[in-house]
Amino acid sequence: MAKTIVVKQIGSPIRRPADQRATLIGLGLNKMHKTRELEDTPSVRGMVRKVSHMVEIIEERD
Repeated sequence: MAKTIVVKQIGSPIRRPADQRATLIGLGLNKMHKTRELEDTPSVRGMVRKVSHMVEIIEERD
């Protein structure tokens, strides 16, 4: 089974650049306090790093 991470949106995309909004939508986050379980891949980690001020990693699962 692949490793996964649980990501939660903690910041609003209001008054943020369009590419950061698109990154949140790409992660499946579009509302405050929404969580998603995503596969732990380098591309997902890069997306999380790009919007790190608006999301937090809740936990990492094996």
